Amino acid sequence: MLSPTTLARSSLEEMLESLRLRDNSDWPKDLPPALPSRPPSRARIRSGRWSAQPNFNTDSNSESGGEGQRKENELRVKRNPFWNKKRRKDVNVDSPYNVVAVEGIEGEERVEETGVLEGSDNIGYFIEKKLRVWCRQSNGVWVSGTIHSTSGEESFVSLANGNSKAGPILIAVNPFKDVQINGKDIVTAYKQKATDKPHVFAIAENAYNEMMNDGVNQSLMISGESGAGKTETAKFAVQYLAALGGGNVGIECQILQTSCLLEAFGNSKTSMNDNSSRFGKLIEIHFTAAGKICGSKIRTFLLEKSRVVQLANGERSYHIFYQLCAGAPQALRERLNLKMANEYNYLAQSDCLVINGVDDAQRFLKFMETLDIFQISKGEQDQAFAMLAAVLWLGNISFHAIDYENHVEASNDEALINAARLIGCEPHELKEALSARRIQTEEGNIVEKFTMQQAIDTRDALAKFIYASLFDWLVEQINNLLEVGKQHTGWSISILDIYGFESIKKNSFEQFCINYANERLQQHFNRHIFKLEQEEYELDGIDGVKVDFADNQECLDLFEKKPIGLLSLLDEDLHSPDANDATLANKLKQNLNGMACFKGDKGRVFGVRHFAGEVLYDTNDFLKKNQDSLNPELIELLSSCNGQLPQLFAIKMLNQTLEPATSLDSPNQSVSAKFKGKLFKLMQRLEKTKPHFICCIKPNRKQLPGMYEEDLVSQQLRCSGVLEAVRMSRSGYPTRMTHQEFADRYGFLLLETNESQDPLSISVAVLKQFNMLPGMYQIGYTKLYLRIGLIGVLEDRRKQVLQTGKYTDEANKGSTLLTAIIGLQSVIRGCLVRKHFSNSHKLIPLRSKQKLDIPNEQSSAMAELQRRVVDAEASLGQKQQENATLQEQLQQYEAKMKKMDEQLQQSEAKMKKTEEQLQQSEAKMKKTEEMLRKQTAPLQASLAAAKKSEGSAMAEVGGRENGVSSLVKEFEQQKQSFEDDINKTTQPASNMNSYEELRKLKRRFRAWKKDYKVRLKETKAIVRKHRHQDSDKTQKKWWPNRGKVLQNCGKSPS
Repeated sequence: MLSPTTLARSSLEEMLESLRLRDNSDWPKDLPPALPSRPPSRARIRSGRWSAQPNFNTDSNSESGGEGQRKENELRVKRNPFWNKKRRKDVNVDSPYNVVAVEGIEGEERVEETGVLEGSDNIGYFIEKKLRVWCRQSNGVWVSGTIHSTSGEESFVSLANGNSKAGPILIAVNPFKDVQINGKDIVTAYKQKATDKPHVFAIAENAYNEMMNDGVNQSLMISGESGAGKTETAKFAVQYLAALGGGNVGIECQILQTSCLLEAFGNSKTSMNDNSSRFGKLIEIHFTAAGKICGSKIRTFLLEKSRVVQLANGERSYHIFYQLCAGAPQALRERLNLKMANEYNYLAQSDCLVINGVDDAQRFLKFMETLDIFQISKGEQDQAFAMLAAVLWLGNISFHAIDYENHVEASNDEALINAARLIGCEPHELKEALSARRIQTEEGNIVEKFTMQQAIDTRDALAKFIYASLFDWLVEQINNLLEVGKQHTGWSISILDIYGFESIKKNSFEQFCINYANERLQQHFNRHIFKLEQEEYELDGIDGVKVDFADNQECLDLFEKKPIGLLSLLDEDLHSPDANDATLANKLKQNLNGMACFKGDKGRVFGVRHFAGEVLYDTNDFLKKNQDSLNPELIELLSSCNGQLPQLFAIKMLNQTLEPATSLDSPNQSVSAKFKGKLFKLMQRLEKTKPHFICCIKPNRKQLPGMYEEDLVSQQLRCSGVLEAVRMSRSGYPTRMTHQEFADRYGFLLLETNESQDPLSISVAVLKQFNMLPGMYQIGYTKLYLRIGLIGVLEDRRKQVLQTGKYTDEANKGSTLLTAIIGLQSVIRGCLVRKHFSNSHKLIPLRSKQKLDIPNEQSSAMAELQRRVVDAEASLGQKQQENATLQEQLQQYEAKMKKMDEQLQQSEAKMKKTEEQLQQSEAKMKKTEEMLRKQTAPLQASLAAAKKSEGSAMAEVGGRENGVSSLVKEFEQQKQSFEDDINKTTQPASNMNSYEELRKLKRRFRAWKKDYKVRLKETKAIVRKHRHQDSDKTQKKWWPNRGKVLQNCGKSPS
């Protein structure tokens, strides 16, 4: 009989017991959990049963509560004295749980359990550590679950839900055609868990479940370049969440309709996309404790206001302008004096007025219906349309010169009159505000007339301000209607649809801000995927696996660093009166050329090496777009208008002027500073949520269905960080299989099988049977983690076994091998019995001995066979040891090579930097040499003139000829000496102190020049004293020039 202490425990029990001991400081903290070992076979332990067995009641399909309650699988565990007593002797421990399916009530499954951990504190420990337990269902499938709580003699265990395939990243490809995968029937299928294929609905379902189960806010982050389908994907996510939150009635319907209004005011046709979002938005959907939608809020970021007044060829302004011109009713057209789109300068400048396959008039009718859904009154609608028409008429206002100083004023034409009427002011008031501005001085106000460019900029600034204010007003109206109710619990799911990374032919301030935002979001993505990868190992009980990731902090430092960063330098130039776009570019290059992610270029162009690739930016209009100011005269004009909306816009602007200078709403803040502040608030909000990522892919540039451009798709996967996430996964244990999947696929390879073994034990047994190295795999609570290549070895062995026919039926788990072993055992037992019988009886006839010769020969053959098997095993073990040694050596060599490569790269970088310094020093020395030669040339000419003049005075000067000649000779010698020294110093082979030698040479030149100047002056006085009148005339011609030359020589070389 076996005592309870000698009973073998299952692999799961050993692992959990080791974890408990380690947490209680009985196990060294630096050691990983004990690897689970394969349980003993059934033949080694007598079969037996527990005298008292707890029962499981599994509710697999029950649904409690009303509509909106989520399904949950629970196990009800009956507690009895078994949990507080030691095991009995007659026990069969083949797996953690030996179960027998028992028919229960309808919709339930009753399971008997016969093996749980010892000790009275196990249940409490399971609940505290949230450890998993195994249960085997009646269909033979093992599932893991977590004990959540106990009540009396019952424990509640939730089974793991393995239906969803929603991973950390969903790749959504734009089909460029209508596909029937997002209809109501598909929504129903995912709600009822009838399908689990990767889909936007699966991501939304997963986020909803985690919010309801864990009480943690969720976020769906949708990324991708323009034309990849981000806007449509966001609408599908909202559609599914609205269906989960109670159907398309009431507030759910209004949330779905917000896209119609926002797309009309915030989307336009670009060169890359016919419906490109030119603003970023965060849609927050709030839920009650019962999972019902109770409200929503929309936050917007950086509307591209410049698109209102300036368009590239082939692009359109915002959709609402074209929809208004094409679909406005006759009565509305007459009130607004509205014309067709081609008659407005703002719209006609790009030669693109329509989109193929889009009916703007029909879209306008739908837009009007949506305004009614959001309960916007007819009066407010008319005022909004009047503001839109006023923007169009402002673009048609022209200016004419009024003097010879290029001052202009607005023309009294139809455009001025209609714009003034629609805004609600007099034409002359609008004319004055667009033609001049008042400057306050100590002596009073001074009126300054505008030039043509100033007047156009003022007109465009007013148009952009009105449209941006109208957009903000519309978003505010939507939020007022979708305001969160009193049942708000703080639970929410946020959907981020923001502009993707952009790199076009001419990248301006808008692309600069867009790509900066994408850089910040990319870091959030990279760090979350890294954190998710690390947490997966930790939650499954695997320690010591380090995961590295590519960080783009250097690029973010280039943007955000103070005081030397792109944003800081850009804001600094706003306060400089002499700053312009060209000086801004030069300033950036002077201060940022040393940063790795910055690249200087010609003219006003500079480059930034983003995570997604290098982008060249043109600083043209950077300062103007960053300041985005509005003249006080225009604000005063709007505040005095008759219309309600213009007054509201002006009051909001005046209130912002009262805000502190550091406030994001203050007009003193630059556009980039406001955008950075909003971006930081967005990141703080996202950090408090659990993100789910959807990467939208544009398959081709022509926007045609069924066409894939491999290079374009690869570039998008790389730019979005998907390839980095794959690399991060492959650096650890990329192949991951649940124990159930691994056991089902490779369990039949075991030489000894047991039907009731748990999947974990089978998985470990397979790995041990094939002598897999411990560093090639990790065993978690629920999964096996395998290195690259290990699964291929198992697949090859599996194919080999299936092809040889040894295991024709995988379900029998090695029954053919068992039959062969039993047959061999029968023969051996027969031989041993006959041998024993022969040795026990000495008096045996000769005939009997002859008959026993055959068994003796068979026994000898078996011994020889066993000896060969032992030798083969020994040889195999030696080879495996040699392979392990070689593998360690290979890893050491690879590490050394990697280290040498890094050192080589560092050396190359230092050499390159030294070479650049030498080139700079050489350039400076050449420049200095050239300046020295230029300064000595006039001196040489002056001495030549003096020598020539000396010839006429030699007869009278007499013995003083030698004085002048010596000065000339000395000058020639010193000149040659200085030139030789300069050439020697500026040679490329000279050392790094050549610049210091050049400075010493300059000081020596100055000392000689000073002394030479004195002696030359003395000689001049002597010659002048003895020169006759003709010599005096000659002296006047060259001596003043000599003075100028000496003055030039007095300037030291730079």
